[in-house]
Amino acid sequence: MEFQPTREFAKELDSRDELAKFREEFYLQPDTIYMDGNSLGLCSKRAESSLLELLASWKRYGIDGWTEGKYPWYYLSEQLGAKMAHLIGAKPEEVVATGSTTVNLHQLVSTFYRPEGKRTKIVADELTFPSDIYALKSHLRTRGFDPDTHLIRVKSRDGRTLNESDIIDAMTDEVALVLLPTVLYRSGQLLDIELLTKEAHAREILIGFDACHSIGAIPHQFSQWGVDFGFWCTYKYLNSGPGGVAGLYVNEKHFGLAPGLAGWFGSDKDKQFDMSHDMEHAQTAGAYQIGTPHLLSVAPLIGSLEIFDEAGIERIRKKSLALTRYMMQLIKSELSGYGFYIGNPTEDHRRTGHICLEHEEAPRICKALKEKLVIPDFRAPNVIRLAPIALYTSYEEVWDMIHRLKVIMEEQTYKKFKNEREVVA
Repeated sequence: MEFQPTREFAKELDSRDELAKFREEFYLQPDTIYMDGNSLGLCSKRAESSLLELLASWKRYGIDGWTEGKYPWYYLSEQLGAKMAHLIGAKPEEVVATGSTTVNLHQLVSTFYRPEGKRTKIVADELTFPSDIYALKSHLRTRGFDPDTHLIRVKSRDGRTLNESDIIDAMTDEVALVLLPTVLYRSGQLLDIELLTKEAHAREILIGFDACHSIGAIPHQFSQWGVDFGFWCTYKYLNSGPGGVAGLYVNEKHFGLAPGLAGWFGSDKDKQFDMSHDMEHAQTAGAYQIGTPHLLSVAPLIGSLEIFDEAGIERIRKKSLALTRYMMQLIKSELSGYGFYIGNPTEDHRRTGHICLEHEEAPRICKALKEKLVIPDFRAPNVIRLAPIALYTSYEEVWDMIHRLKVIMEEQTYKKFKNEREVVA
């Protein structure tokens, strides 16, 4: 269909949306347009149901809930890992639901960062999420290396995106490990994961990816591409709730390697309760668990992943691209002359699930949007992130959101707010 900047056109797109039925699965607030699902996904009825089911098993079975009930707890982390595996393009045994994003990063770096000879440096980038940098610096210090000289942060040419050739140039014979985001959290740029993995391995360098801003929004092929390891949160596109348990991937070629941070839940499940002081770790990604699963944070993921099984990641990606393309068309049509700049890549193969809308008054504008019952996300210094989510955002909501923003700019109502972020941006 040829683009038209009308509400009727948006309604026609909604009438053709094969994922529209999944909107009913989520708790949507009246008259509110939620555009922050790339930061915290909305609660689904199935996530609520599986949480209540796990609470019920605790009430009914007590400690026997480890092996009884609808979702026995003892094997749940491995089972949910297997259910997530198709979203990351991995084999079931290569994925486990465990920990938090940064804890999993610490686990993986402690395992795969093995400085030897002159290979002592780590490659990251200057646009990645700060927690990843904090973790990498801490590991370098622990090993006795100065982060100022041993953490290489690839520069951005434009302050928004990375050039893969610059990353590859940084893969010298002094590098032991590369850690990159699949998607840049501000601009939404999708990196060429396959190319970067191939080039790292050609130089005998291990490479891992932070997939927080891509899992649940785009398909991956981590196993096929040979990615060494990966990790992600589940509370963004996967809608597992605040503090929801994270995910971890380890390529099967590394099975048998002892985890850098050992804990009893990484044991071979048949041996775990032998209580031996000599650990026999699992021969799967399950080896990289540390402590007892946070089961009430695991539980919502059960219901959420059911929805992804039914919707299919390929259909989700198709609609996500269509929604963001439509939003960019509306921005160009309706917001021209108001000082906005689209900071994300526009090509389908280079962007993920959100629009990076830049404006010098971004903090003020975000506050004005919230007053208009639009929930955006601000990222310093000047980014308004807008994420239309394939499972619960309609085209008409996108149209309505852009027109609410247009009124804000026409009437300059954003000027009554301070141009600074809140404590939580």
